[in-house]
Amino acid sequence: MRRIALCATLVALALAGCAPPGGTDGDLVDDWAPIAAATGFTPEAGTCHRAETGGYRSTYAPYPCDESHLTETLHVGTLSGADAAGSRPPTSGSDGMRAAYATCHREANEALGADWRSGRIDLYVMFPSPAGWRGGSRWFRCEVYEVRSLDDLETVPRSASLVGALKGDSPLRHTCFEPKTDDDDVLTGMTAVSCTSRHHAEFVGVWTAPDTDYATFKRNDRKTGDGCSALIAEYAGVPRGDLKYRSGWIYYEPAEEQWRNGERGVRCFLYVDGRSLTRSMKGAGKAGLPAN
Repeated sequence: MRRIALCATLVALALAGCAPPGGTDGDLVDDWAPIAAATGFTPEAGTCHRAETGGYRSTYAPYPCDESHLTETLHVGTLSGADAAGSRPPTSGSDGMRAAYATCHREANEALGADWRSGRIDLYVMFPSPAGWRGGSRWFRCEVYEVRSLDDLETVPRSASLVGALKGDSPLRHTCFEPKTDDDDVLTGMTAVSCTSRHHAEFVGVWTAPDTDYATFKRNDRKTGDGCSALIAEYAGVPRGDLKYRSGWIYYEPAEEQWRNGERGVRCFLYVDGRSLTRSMKGAGKAGLPAN
């Protein structure tokens, strides 16, 4: 009987509690502000970074470009359509990567003041982390950084923005070089030197290779040589037809991964054997670059 009486008492209390207090309508949630929709993390352009962040929000730490840093975000774009439809961030060689790389290439050239491949600068594309991508982020960052040399791509710390860094007579621009070879006369590297000092090679420009697969490009080195020869003749102001009697060529080609991402730029250098140069060959003409 005690148990029944207790239950009856609880029911009575519950029923009494159903009446809303004065001045209320009894609806506990209709006056709450709606929760804002979740928003993805998006980085900012025009920022610098002391370390590689890998696209993770937890490690994203923009840093003033006038203080020591390693990389700089020149542009932030957004993938859309089929390029944004995958379940994970774009990987090397994917359509999304190629689309982002093409945009970054264009934006970098505009921001730097010249083709980024014409100087000691490297470019890469960064995407959101896998978790960020699954959460809806579709941004990509166009990152640039200064490198030590044509052959050493180690990052050089900077305390200034790279915007406009390739304009005019920038110390970052490729100019004249002294080639290094091994005992078999195979090129092993190039040392940057002043064009007024003794040298045997000079950067003349970037030739755009045909859009083929990488294996075909590698096999067709004759076509690459012809492309560089045309640039050399135009740069020096000599006839294309007899260039082989005046200058040889050296070229630096894209790495295979760069090629898969859409890079087609070949850095071309004139090369003179048998005599040293002590001036730039730009516009030198037949007298400056005589036939041998």
